[in-house]
Amino acid sequence: MTSQPTEHPLVLAITGASGAVYAVRLLQCLCESRVPVHLVMSPSAVTVIRQELQLDVGPKRDRIDLLLRYNWPDPATQEQWKPRSAEQVERDMSCITVHDYQDYMTPIASGSFLTRGMVIAPCSGATISGVVHAAGNNLIQRAADVHLKEHRKLILVPRETPMSVFQLENMHRAAQAGAIVLPAMPGWYHNVRSVVDLIDFVVARILDHLQVPNTLMQRWSEAPVQGSDE
Repeated sequence: MTSQPTEHPLVLAITGASGAVYAVRLLQCLCESRVPVHLVMSPSAVTVIRQELQLDVGPKRDRIDLLLRYNWPDPATQEQWKPRSAEQVERDMSCITVHDYQDYMTPIASGSFLTRGMVIAPCSGATISGVVHAAGNNLIQRAADVHLKEHRKLILVPRETPMSVFQLENMHRAAQAGAIVLPAMPGWYHNVRSVVDLIDFVVARILDHLQVPNTLMQRWSEAPVQGSDE
């Protein structure tokens, strides 16, 4: 990991689909890797984070630090959530720029602002619909449209099951336009010990596509060989 933020920032958008923990884990990993992050949360995302993680976050910067205050549990040692130091939280917060969901005057609303890519995690069905129809109804949709038109990396992380034919069609259209559709579907071949391993599997795949080095999961080439009954 480098000691200084990398040159181009990443846009991270959190929407109101279930699975807020994927976004929190991803944000923590990006900050640890000193990747500058432009963060946007929809009002529904704030509600889901409160419901699923019991974190009373808000759109203002002085409450985003709640997402960074605890160390991630280590499945190998069965450690529980532990508070991080104020210095650690402040260091990671220095990587984050927070934008209002309806503020179109921010840099990420313009194609002239260079980024390394954008991730929407978790990505709601309504958001995917807005993206593929270039609706631009909010900053998340506008920023996603910018990344598509500028041919930059856009990663969509839907977390829904089952999916309607309309949702499937929208994901197909997004992929055709150049987006990477990366559903939150964890694998089970990496020596799963806890739910943390399943979360890290998805986050690791996102980081791989962003070319951010990580060791969150045991990769296929590293997986232990199982016995065969042939």
